[in-house]
Amino acid sequence: MYATQALTHLVPLAAEELDKNKVTPGVLGFLVFAALAVGVWALMKSMNRHMGRVNFEEAPDPDAVAAGPAGDQGKAASPGK
Repeated sequence: MYATQALTHLVPLAAEELDKNKVTPGVLGFLVFAALAVGVWALMKSMNRHMGRVNFEEAPDPDAVAAGPAGDQGKAASPGK
């Protein structure tokens, strides 16, 4: 017997107690929410693992590299040293 067939036998029993003015997500809504929560948790865990493996070194600024040697030469040629 399939699960859908078993549930169709239970629907008339639930319909007698069902308040037509009250709508709730029920078990299916909870299962969908729980599945989404577990999926988000797994994605965040994976992202943290991948971000920990990133080895990023920023390239030096070309303006700072060009100004660096000129600034060093100026300091070495100063009369105070």
